[in-house]
Amino acid sequence: MEFTAQQIAGILEGNIVGDSDVSVSKLSKIEEGEKGSLTFLANPKYKSYIYSTKASITIVNEDFEPEHPITTTLIKVNDAYKSFTKLLQYYNQIKLNKLGIEQPSSVSKTAQLGDNIYVGAFAYIGDNVTLGDNVKIFPNVYIGDNVSIKENTIVFSGAKIYSDCVIGNDCVINSGAIIGADGFGFTPDENGVFSKVPQIGNVILEDNVDIGAGTTIDRATLGSTIIRKGVKLDNQIQIAHNVEIGKNTVIAAQTGIAGSTKIGE
Repeated sequence: MEFTAQQIAGILEGNIVGDSDVSVSKLSKIEEGEKGSLTFLANPKYKSYIYSTKASITIVNEDFEPEHPITTTLIKVNDAYKSFTKLLQYYNQIKLNKLGIEQPSSVSKTAQLGDNIYVGAFAYIGDNVTLGDNVKIFPNVYIGDNVSIKENTIVFSGAKIYSDCVIGNDCVINSGAIIGADGFGFTPDENGVFSKVPQIGNVILEDNVDIGAGTTIDRATLGSTIIRKGVKLDNQIQIAHNVEIGKNTVIAAQTGIAGSTKIGE
């Protein structure tokens, strides 16, 4: 994908200082910029690199004024960091804009598929699954029976969503995540021998939830394990059965949350 400074300035509502026709096809850090790349300057400690960067276009704050000659074309915006983030999101949307059902894959005849969906090769979609509009299911994903996934959600390669779970709008489930595996429930008899307690609940992810790679969220024994709206979970987190994580909570990697814990609102 290639964009000119004029096109980028239009997306960001910025002002160009330099060559409006210069084009870029990749992104870079400012200290590693090269011809054909786009970068940004937000942190003052990197200011010196703007005079040596070979990046074709640099996004800067609107109050930036160079003290020495520069070769990079500037796009001045209100907030360089936020604007670069907006471009990353735009780029990601284009990159992930896959459509159709690849083969081989297994999609149940009873599954309900929305518009503009993508199902990658070797994915499995079980009975009575509902996929909303613009859902992206990448290769080697398992979606169990009766799962509901709402609009604009992305499930990356190798993730598994067990039966009866509910996934909201605009969620991201990264590779290797497991949603809805059995909770750790066992009961001993008089001889100390453990028997498994059936885990018949589910997991609910509300809207705008991000689940990191390798994170596991166990289904409830009864009822639901609930991850509220806006929660962000890093990689390799364990959420046990019947936990409730309150809205907009952020949890860093390698955290373990014991069963029936309630965090946040």
